[in-house]
Amino acid sequence: MKTKNLFKTIFITFLLVATYSCSDDDDTTFPGDTTTIAEFVAENADYSSLLAALEKAELVETLSGSGSFTVFAPNNAAFDAFLTANNLTLETATKEQLEPILLNHVLGQELTSTQLQTGYQDNLAGFSTYVNTSGGVVINGGVAVTTADIDQSNGVIHAVDAVIALPTIATFAVADPNFSQLALSLTTRTPDTDYAGTFSGTTSSPFTVFAPTNDAFLDLAARFGIAEGDISDTAIGGITPAQLAIVLEYHVIAGANVLAADLPGITDGVTPATLQGETLTLNLEGGSFLRDKSGVDSEIIATDVKATNGVIHAIDKVLLPSAALDALGRSFTAVAYNNGEASDFSSLYAALRYTGLNDALDNNMMRTVFAPTNTAFDALLDGANLTDLPVETVTQILLNHVITGKLLSTDLSTTYANTLATYGDTDNNLSIYINTASGVVLNGGSANNGATVTDANVETRNGVIHIVDAVIGLPTVVTFAVADSNFSSLVEALTTGTPSVDFVDVLSTGLGTDPAPFTVFAPTNDAFTAVGMLPAENDLIPILQHHVIAGGNVRSGDLSDGLVTPATLEGDTLTIVIPGTNGAVANLTDGSGTSDTEIIAVDVQASNGVIHVINKVLIPDTMN
Repeated sequence: MKTKNLFKTIFITFLLVATYSCSDDDDTTFPGDTTTIAEFVAENADYSSLLAALEKAELVETLSGSGSFTVFAPNNAAFDAFLTANNLTLETATKEQLEPILLNHVLGQELTSTQLQTGYQDNLAGFSTYVNTSGGVVINGGVAVTTADIDQSNGVIHAVDAVIALPTIATFAVADPNFSQLALSLTTRTPDTDYAGTFSGTTSSPFTVFAPTNDAFLDLAARFGIAEGDISDTAIGGITPAQLAIVLEYHVIAGANVLAADLPGITDGVTPATLQGETLTLNLEGGSFLRDKSGVDSEIIATDVKATNGVIHAIDKVLLPSAALDALGRSFTAVAYNNGEASDFSSLYAALRYTGLNDALDNNMMRTVFAPTNTAFDALLDGANLTDLPVETVTQILLNHVITGKLLSTDLSTTYANTLATYGDTDNNLSIYINTASGVVLNGGSANNGATVTDANVETRNGVIHIVDAVIGLPTVVTFAVADSNFSSLVEALTTGTPSVDFVDVLSTGLGTDPAPFTVFAPTNDAFTAVGMLPAENDLIPILQHHVIAGGNVRSGDLSDGLVTPATLEGDTLTIVIPGTNGAVANLTDGSGTSDTEIIAVDVQASNGVIHVINKVLIPDTMN
């Protein structure tokens, strides 16, 4: 019986060695259905050093039993090179030294070469293993699989060309190509600081590192108006090494190994101080987010990359502390988040974050923002919660306070401007009426659902803030008729001149409610002066109705020569004439048959329609 077993063992060993020696380096399957991983190592002379190490670490039994393992196996040459480099021998190395190194080569599940994917796996040492399959299989950035898929009864072996050293934070920063911009920032971009040495060592460890991806660095450049071409191996645009060092240290909590499971336990959502000195705010609503001092949220998109000296969590934005913003400049969002220089904007910031505009308004595009105070928001909400309002509504209200371009108070003039809010589901921007006759009044002031600037010219790196005393509501066509003094005669006609018809109520109807939207051809005061005394109410009502098309938002781009408009509220149509010679945008032919009513200003866009300004009062056909 003993002779038969001995013969069987010799035969299997011979067959395994012969097959192994004939294998190529790509994908060879060994007949090991009845052989464990430990037995394979014991039966192959090229793994005698690995076997000796397993025996000393008391791990032979682990790899002999039932289970499902993936083992990255270094041969004698690889193992001996590692021992020599670390001034060790198999005789002097202790169990405590060898055990974590060996378990660092073992995954707790069987993964063949076709099942391995680029990413992180937990190993039996309790650390992460970074597998890169973009060109063969490379472990932790430097150890390559030379022969794959040596199948055994309790898992699979992949032969590797070196011992996989215990990983540090620096290991993964270098190994993972998604962190290549971070690795450059920690090395060549900050030459005066040995970050590579710090994050390879144990001084001040363990570290919790919130690691920005490459896309996060591209986002940083975009936020500060740095072209992609100005991102090099040695610099990110005009950001100095000293400034970058402040930013990088803000991503590291020293002396703490904060795993994902520990994040909910952070008191009041404020992290321990970072290596830079300032704290971060953690928000776990609807995901995992870190808020820096810019007021922008960075999402934690991957967690628990475990190294010997700490843990890495990947994030999608570069975090900015106050010290960096002092040097690089504060955006509108940052000013709102930090309560501003002249007022308290915490309600405004809450609204920005509720809508996601805290991110959108942090970029490098120059803007002018009319910023309501907490008191203004309190008046709007009247005891309700901000989140009681639909997020789409709050978004449009906020965007209605923003116009493109940096306009200081001295740059503002009495005119219409476009805000970033839009009409319905179109790309047509809502208008805002700015009146500088006495201070700066927007859309007629708070009595008309507008606001007044109370403190001007709070400059930011991406524009200017003017503080206002009220939240500016989404305008209707009535808002502009009342706000613009050029329409005072029209407003008089719509109100005191026609007491039996509530034109104000009709023309304030919200979008989506019959008969809105409206296209209003609004005569100026001079147009009414030319008419003389207003006619009696019975005649004035059809005249006013003749200026309004219901059920359509007809903008200037919709007008064409010879176009017959839909019927007005009065019942008649209007005809468009594009003269092309006198500089007018267009003329209108009314019931009188003349075509000399000029459209002198177009596309004053409200939330429930659009106004075009005309220089004459239109007369319907029924009155001619």
